[in-house]
Amino acid sequence: MTPTFRLLALATGCSFLAVGFVCLPSLTPAWAFIGAACLGAVLIDAFRLTWSPPLDIDRQLPSRLALAQPTEVGLTLRNPGPYPVQIDVFDGIPQSATADLLPWSGSIPPQSEIRILYQIKLLKRGEAIFGPVQIRRLSPFGFWSHLSHYLAPETIRVYPNYEPVIQFALLAMLHRENPLGIVRRPRPGSSRDFHQLRDYRHGDPLSQIDWKASSRRQLLISRDFQEQRNQSVVFMLDTGRRMRALDNGSPQFDHVLNAILLVAYVALRQGDQIAVKSFGGSDRWLPPMKGSHAMPVLLNHLYDYQTTPSPSDFSAAVEQLMARQRRRSLIILLTNLRGEDGNELIPAIQALNSRHLVLLASMRETAAQHAFAEPVRSFESALRFLAADLYLKERREILANLGAAGILTLDSTAGDFPVALANCYVDIHIAGRL
Repeated sequence: MTPTFRLLALATGCSFLAVGFVCLPSLTPAWAFIGAACLGAVLIDAFRLTWSPPLDIDRQLPSRLALAQPTEVGLTLRNPGPYPVQIDVFDGIPQSATADLLPWSGSIPPQSEIRILYQIKLLKRGEAIFGPVQIRRLSPFGFWSHLSHYLAPETIRVYPNYEPVIQFALLAMLHRENPLGIVRRPRPGSSRDFHQLRDYRHGDPLSQIDWKASSRRQLLISRDFQEQRNQSVVFMLDTGRRMRALDNGSPQFDHVLNAILLVAYVALRQGDQIAVKSFGGSDRWLPPMKGSHAMPVLLNHLYDYQTTPSPSDFSAAVEQLMARQRRRSLIILLTNLRGEDGNELIPAIQALNSRHLVLLASMRETAAQHAFAEPVRSFESALRFLAADLYLKERREILANLGAAGILTLDSTAGDFPVALANCYVDIHIAGRL
């Protein structure tokens, strides 16, 4: 138990009274009575706090949490005793989390329960640990407080932010992909596979008519096509130190994971397979998979990915991927280009492109773009402008060299990256590049 400010104030007041009573000996009996009464009240208060029945507490956690998305957590507190209880509550939220309404202070009526709801926002992916609930309970007279811990630690998974995927799913159900920014362009014939024969419909192009079948049946028969399906999309994910740069308050790596989830959802809807290969301090592999169960598996595979302080070895990553993925696939290499990457990156991607179709998707720092666009007003701003100009120039040179070598490239900022990457995938898919 810990004495409260009220007990300290009472002790201070009794001390001043004792000094006054010493000066007036005739009041000693009164002082003794007041002191005994105060001491008795303090002891009774401590006894009541010590022997009060403990509270019953339950914590309601969601089944999963998304990165940087507010989620509601509930605490149910029950008071089985015959007297009201004054408490301060603080839930053991993870260190990488923020929560409103905490700490909470209030009273629980006798033989009643209350429910506390608060919003929590997790700022780090992976496994988050909710520690014990800390409750400071005040004694009935307010002279003492007692800190207790309830509930065992609980672990919950924090997944990448899949809100863009959910938005796309809802829009797709209404056949409204365009509001999200994903554009479906006209489909050339090379991107479609033969599906079936059907009766001719007004408006069908002449090139779609099957003349042999039409002559046999003595009426016009058209060939029906469907989009190519069952192709493989492999995400090569850079987990090296270059992906630790912050963009819009979050690491670039988290923006890349959001883009993977969106493109994977679009690819699975098209009937394609998806796979993930990491490099740059980690070597994790998710084999190709398809179907309705693939998205939960992908989420459980990606949720605890973390960046490392290691450099990104593109040559070794390409060798490992070519050994694992024999079938021709669309390889989406997700990284953040640097000027020093040219000598190693271009030969490695050319070797990969000899067997697969490669799309290099690089995330550009928004801060560098802003520094380049800001007017020059001082020597420091001039240095910042020149550094940003050199940085962007080196990136443009590498991208131009890759384009000249026949490599598909994408260079976008974090805010536009998921939708831009999804549009690139759709363009490749409908063009039949694989």
